[in-house]
Amino acid sequence: MSGLLRTSSNIDQLMTSIPPPHSAAAQDLMSKSVVTSSPLKIFGNAKKSIRDIFGGIASYVEESKACVQKINDERICSASERVKIGEYTDKVAGIREVLSRDHMKVVFFGRTSNGKSTVINTMLRSKILPSGIGHTTHCFVQVEGSDTTEGYMLLEGSAEKRPVSSLKDLANALSSVKLEENSLIRICWPKNMCSLLKDDVVLLDSPGIDVSPDLDGWIDKFCLDADVFVLVANAESTLMQTEKNFFLKVSEMLSKPTVFILNNRWDASASEPDMMEMVRSQHMERNMEFLCNELKVVNKKEAEGRIFFVSAKEALHNRLTEKGAVTTPLGSVLEGYQSRLFEFAQFERTFEECISRSAVKTKFAQHAHKGKLMACELRELMEALLDRSQSLREEVTKVYSSSTNQLAQLERQLAEISTDIENTIRMVADDVQLKVSRALSDELRKLYVLVDEFDRPFHPDAMFLNVYKNELHQHVENGLGKRIQDRCSQVLGELVQISEQRMADKLLVMLPSEKQEAAHNLISAKPQFSVEYRLDAKNLCADFQESIEFRFSFSPAALLSRYMRKPMSLTALWNRAAPSPRVRLTPSVPYLDPGAHTPVTEGPTVSLTPAPTASPPPAFDANTDLAVTLLRLAPAISSTTTISCICLAGAISRYVGWKVFAVVGGIYGSLYVYERLMWSNRAKERAFKSQYVTYASSKLQLIVDMTSANASHQVQQELNNTYSRLKHEVNTAKAELRSEIQSMDTDRNKLNEAADALRTLRNKAGWLDNEINGFISRFIDYS
Repeated sequence: MSGLLRTSSNIDQLMTSIPPPHSAAAQDLMSKSVVTSSPLKIFGNAKKSIRDIFGGIASYVEESKACVQKINDERICSASERVKIGEYTDKVAGIREVLSRDHMKVVFFGRTSNGKSTVINTMLRSKILPSGIGHTTHCFVQVEGSDTTEGYMLLEGSAEKRPVSSLKDLANALSSVKLEENSLIRICWPKNMCSLLKDDVVLLDSPGIDVSPDLDGWIDKFCLDADVFVLVANAESTLMQTEKNFFLKVSEMLSKPTVFILNNRWDASASEPDMMEMVRSQHMERNMEFLCNELKVVNKKEAEGRIFFVSAKEALHNRLTEKGAVTTPLGSVLEGYQSRLFEFAQFERTFEECISRSAVKTKFAQHAHKGKLMACELRELMEALLDRSQSLREEVTKVYSSSTNQLAQLERQLAEISTDIENTIRMVADDVQLKVSRALSDELRKLYVLVDEFDRPFHPDAMFLNVYKNELHQHVENGLGKRIQDRCSQVLGELVQISEQRMADKLLVMLPSEKQEAAHNLISAKPQFSVEYRLDAKNLCADFQESIEFRFSFSPAALLSRYMRKPMSLTALWNRAAPSPRVRLTPSVPYLDPGAHTPVTEGPTVSLTPAPTASPPPAFDANTDLAVTLLRLAPAISSTTTISCICLAGAISRYVGWKVFAVVGGIYGSLYVYERLMWSNRAKERAFKSQYVTYASSKLQLIVDMTSANASHQVQQELNNTYSRLKHEVNTAKAELRSEIQSMDTDRNKLNEAADALRTLRNKAGWLDNEINGFISRFIDYS
């Protein structure tokens, strides 16, 4: 009650200070109340600000989509996350579309003939809506601003522009062509003709809430997006239950709706000045009870600013008079009109402040919180993607450094091991050459055994001998090759296998573990190495000429040959018999086995060498004269056998006598006959084989170095091939490692770019969040 008394006292003081009606001072006061900067600008500023914010969010979402598409890495951003980012596009587009249509909506409700249309006309400062006695407005009429110079009307579900003058027929309850109660007529009025419409305020007039039972349908269709509800009550009666029930339904569907109560037709109190304060107090008490206790939308202090006592008819008349639209006769204004005009202006001011705060909250608070949620979600998502990219970059960088070091170490090891292996291969090749040379030399010394094993029929016939020699050549080649093979193959195979295994142990350790087993299998699966020997005995011994004619072993030539085997004696004899003291004869006779019937050369091969001057000739006794004589006669003896024998017999008989000579001759003849009888095919075969062994040994000895070198070359080639295969595996692994390093370097650069882009997006999301927080602090929390 104290608040009511203060209000009444303030009004009385105001009335005493208000100038007379229609005076210049009164008009100035009323114009000032209108011209003062409108709080509705807050809504416009908030709308522009939040639209800019969501424009930034839309750009941010597009940048994020482009970024993750460019990254295109499932390790950083999964397909579901890319889809999630794409979903923000539709969400932001929907909110931006709603924001472009958002306006401040005021809905006027009340019983029939309470003056709802008149209140709206007064606020518009023009008589647009039909008004009058009784039930006038039959449907919902919405007045909104338009950028056109002329007003027009749109029916629900139609884009046809109709003249505003047809509103009286379509919206008037007294018209025969009126629309249904739940129909909507939109009036687009030029914004330059009303300041409210400039600031995106939409005014909605309604039929009386006592003319239709479909209140729930009205609420669902017209009230859910309203920012302010104005209950236009009749000051000549108390607040009716019908009005209360309607707003109770509104309160159930909307959380704490903003409600103003206009006690219209307060000009009727001028006829009863004594009861005015009591009636005012009664209405105030009941209205506050309804707002505070029944609707529970405000407290008592706030409720005092939501209840007004006005006369919309007087205010409209006054404003039309100001515009010159009507002329007011003197004395037509009731007493106290100044306070009622002022209170209506106060209602408008309070309404503007309240609707601005309410509209900002109802229209933008939810969008702001959605935008903040989007910004936070996007920031968290970009933070997660950034963490992944940085973790991946660290992992890749770590593996890159490790692989780079591994590659450098691999190259160093390969260079060192390659040098070691190449030296080892050379050493093994030299060892093989030595082993094969020794083995072949040993087998050549045992060649007589192999030749003795040759068991084929022998005949001295020339044609038969050619076949015999060819088969013997083949037997020697196969047998000697088999013996060398049996003696060296296992040793050389093991040597090669051990060398290859050592190479594999040194090289394969540089391969990845998954490839080592396959490379080991490559070595172990190889057949054992075997050296191939090609002696080619047939060609080597192709010029072998046998001599299997009978030769008596005690013939003079044979005896002389035996005597000539003593180098010192023979040399002394030649020195003694030499015609010149300046030279000496050195016969060169091959070593012959007397029991093998080896042919004797026609004459000794001599070489002339200077005689040494320092050593005196050796001393000889008289018994050596015969030997000297025979030596001098050796050429003649060797040339003619018969003459040699006669001369030799004569010379011997001269010294020993004929009897001794006859005995010796008998013995000599017996030996000749015995040897002649023993000279069979078997003896000829033994002589042939002996000659063949001597000849083949000398020829095969010539290829010992070549054969051993060939075996060494085969082993070296085998080891080099194995080394090349193993090195190829290592080089392949090295190339793969180098390729992986290049790939990791490219991946690392991409991850760096991705991390930089994601960091920028994360920071931008934080900036958007700060912008939204600033908007909430400036417009939502402040209001």
